[in-house]
Amino acid sequence: MNKNELVICGMAAVQTRFQRDAASIKRLFFDEPTARKIGHMCKALAAGRKVYRCVDTSELELISGTLHHGGIVAVVSAPQLRAPLESEVAQWASGRVPLLILDQVGNVHNLGALARTAAFFGVEHIILPFSPQAALPGEAAFRVAEGGLDHVTVWRVSYLDRFIRELVSVGYEVVGAATRGGKAETSNLPAERPVALVLGNEEQGLSPEVASVCSRLVTLSGSGRVESLNVSVAGAILLWEFLGRNRRGLSSPTTPR
Repeated sequence: MNKNELVICGMAAVQTRFQRDAASIKRLFFDEPTARKIGHMCKALAAGRKVYRCVDTSELELISGTLHHGGIVAVVSAPQLRAPLESEVAQWASGRVPLLILDQVGNVHNLGALARTAAFFGVEHIILPFSPQAALPGEAAFRVAEGGLDHVTVWRVSYLDRFIRELVSVGYEVVGAATRGGKAETSNLPAERPVALVLGNEEQGLSPEVASVCSRLVTLSGSGRVESLNVSVAGAILLWEFLGRNRRGLSSPTTPR
């Protein structure tokens, strides 16, 4: 495996990639029980003269680098992340396109879970910062996302605070999720404005420079018995509150499982 390739594990993730972009699959490996379920994939790879092979569990573990391969592994090109152009941001604003912004969320499993939730609610864009602390969409994130990362576009920007200022300037309501100090009110968003939700790092929360440029800060209130929710759980609640409850221009979700 080279740095320009990525492995996608699990039937849900591999099936989603195959449905959306079968040609992007370079090689496919699977165990014997899975072989009976993927004849259509093998036929397509054979037509494209791509490698596909039934292997034993130990080889699947070696190829995928994990015990949690789900019986199938696809090797694809690693995603190339870029910053959106000003014209793209303007188009998002005019179309009231919802956004999810992650301020140095560092755990790849949280990234995968948030991508799955975003896809469920029809949020098609996730923005990450160029930061060594920020998790990137790799093997583990794709596995946890259960196909969600193939339904969103992931972008990277150099400075989140500058990017958020740009969003505000074109009409976005940028809602920052603060561990403490934000308002408990999660309704009464301006109906005419597109929404961007910002979630912070698992330990530090929102960085001060990012929090200072958000249109509003909100804090989920609880019993006080624990300090806060896991960021992927908080993200799911807030995505529902701000983007899902009133279906703010989003596509219909599928049934959760």
